[in-house]
Amino acid sequence: MPRDYYEILGVPRNATLEEIKSAYRKLAMKYHPDRNPGDKEAEAKFREVQEAYEVLSDEKKRAQYDRYGRVFEHAGAEAAAGAGPVGGYEFRWGPGGATIFGEGLDTEDLFEMIFGAPPGRRGRRPRARTVWPSGQDIHQEIEVDFLTAARGGSMDLRIEHPETGPTVVRVHIPAGIADGQSLRLRGQGIAGGDLYLKVRIRPHPFFRREGNDLIVTVPISVAEAVLGGKIEVPGLDETLAVTLPPGVSSGQRLRIRGHGLPIPGTKQRSDLYVELQIVLPKNLDPESRKLIEEFARRNPYNPRANLRP
Repeated sequence: MPRDYYEILGVPRNATLEEIKSAYRKLAMKYHPDRNPGDKEAEAKFREVQEAYEVLSDEKKRAQYDRYGRVFEHAGAEAAAGAGPVGGYEFRWGPGGATIFGEGLDTEDLFEMIFGAPPGRRGRRPRARTVWPSGQDIHQEIEVDFLTAARGGSMDLRIEHPETGPTVVRVHIPAGIADGQSLRLRGQGIAGGDLYLKVRIRPHPFFRREGNDLIVTVPISVAEAVLGGKIEVPGLDETLAVTLPPGVSSGQRLRIRGHGLPIPGTKQRSDLYVELQIVLPKNLDPESRKLIEEFARRNPYNPRANLRP
C-alpha cells in the first residue's frame, strides 16, 4: 500500500508550508543521488520525497489529496459528476465577465446542463476548458527548478491556453529571478492580450535564497569544526575552496563576496554564504569514545550558561 505523503515527509497533516519545505530540504539532502551514488534504495526514497513535496507544497493539490487520498488525480472528474453547483460546474462573475470553471465547457455543454442532453450526447465526458472574454490577459503559474532560476535559461512549457488548448511556448528565465515574480509574454493571451507566468521555484537540497543572497548548507566533521582547515564547497557555477577557521559552530556562516545570485538589471552578483553544519559520525568505536571523554575532562565548559531567563 502506498505510503501517506505526510508520513513520507515526517510532518503532521496540519503542517504549514514552511514546515513542509524544511522537511523536504532535510530529506532531499539526505537521500540526494549525489550523496548516495549507486544506492538504489536512497534513489527510490529521493523520488518518493519529491513526489510527496510536489503535492503537499501546492495548495490545490494538497486540498484534493486531503480529501481523496492518493486517488485525488482521478477524483476530480467523479466529484464533478455528482456535487457542486450546476452539475459540478462553478460560475464566477468578475470585472471581465463570467468565468465558468469545471471539467471543460463549450456552448453545447452549457445547454446540456440547463436543458438536458440531447440524444447522442448523453454520457459524453466534458473537456477541460475555461471561458474567457476576448482581449483578456492570461495569468498562470509555472514551476522552475532552483538552479534554472538562479542561472537563467530557456524552457519549453506546456501551457493550457483557454482558446487554443494545450500549447508549447518557449520561455526565457532571466538569471536571478525570485519566487513569486511574473514573466510577461506579449501577445500570447486572448486576441492580442498578454500571458503572465507567475514563477514558483522548487527548493534545492542544499541551496536556498535569502533576499538577494545565496545560502549553501555544507556539512563538516567534528575535527574540521575544532581544528579548521580547507574544504571545498559547491558554488553556483564552480566548486570553491574555503578555509575554515578553528572552532566553528553549526549554523555559523562564512561569506564569499560576489559568488551569489546574479542581480537582475546589473552585471553584479550577490554574496554566497556558507552555512556550516557539524555532522557527527554514525558509529563511534570505544577508543574514540574514550578520547571524547578525555577531551571533555580537559575542556570543561557549559555551552548553555547564558540560557537563563
